[in-house]
Amino acid sequence: MITRRVTLTFDNGPIPGVTEHVLDILAQARILSTFFVIGRNLDKSAAAVDLMRRGHTAGHWIGNHTLSHTVALGDRPELDYAVSEIEGAQQRIGSCTHSEKLFRPYGNSGHLGPHLLSKVALDHLVTHHYRTVTWNSVPGDWRDPEGWVDRCVAQVSSQAWSVVVLHDIEGGCVARLKELLHRLDDLGVTYEQDFPDSVTLTRDGKIVSLPQGYVID
Repeated sequence: MITRRVTLTFDNGPIPGVTEHVLDILAQARILSTFFVIGRNLDKSAAAVDLMRRGHTAGHWIGNHTLSHTVALGDRPELDYAVSEIEGAQQRIGSCTHSEKLFRPYGNSGHLGPHLLSKVALDHLVTHHYRTVTWNSVPGDWRDPEGWVDRCVAQVSSQAWSVVVLHDIEGGCVARLKELLHRLDDLGVTYEQDFPDSVTLTRDGKIVSLPQGYVID
């Protein structure tokens, strides 16, 4: 029997009223994950910052998911924009920053392609030693409440190591997260907190695995 490995990640938070429930469910299941936060969400309330800190204290990794999450870096290839989106969020994460400075580009509904990064953004991430990570499983919790759990189980079943993108937002994964975890347990998966090289674009000042089609020409 092949053991499937699963890394759970949660994007677009923290959102008071949602993120704490995700944290509770993960604590009950004894699963550690990564929360890729949007910098502007941390400006909205002290409660959002407290949720990020709570996750960090519990052992979850905190990653950078851009400052505004509005326009992909490849769609605005100016240096000033790249620096603002990357460093603006990183500054807000502050003491919760992971030692590898985890960064996940905005994919625009989970799509992979040349919109992910501009050349100047890539250079910045390499020069400043960010670990840039993507994904290989986007079940669509925010857009398909009926089908996303089945889709996630199918995606996990089809590959050796799944890096799953879920969302700690209103209308995201929280209502069915326990159900998903039960079904993944039935598959006998092993939960990981780390990321495989296959979804790691940059690390330690070097390019690790970067398909040509992920950077705008």
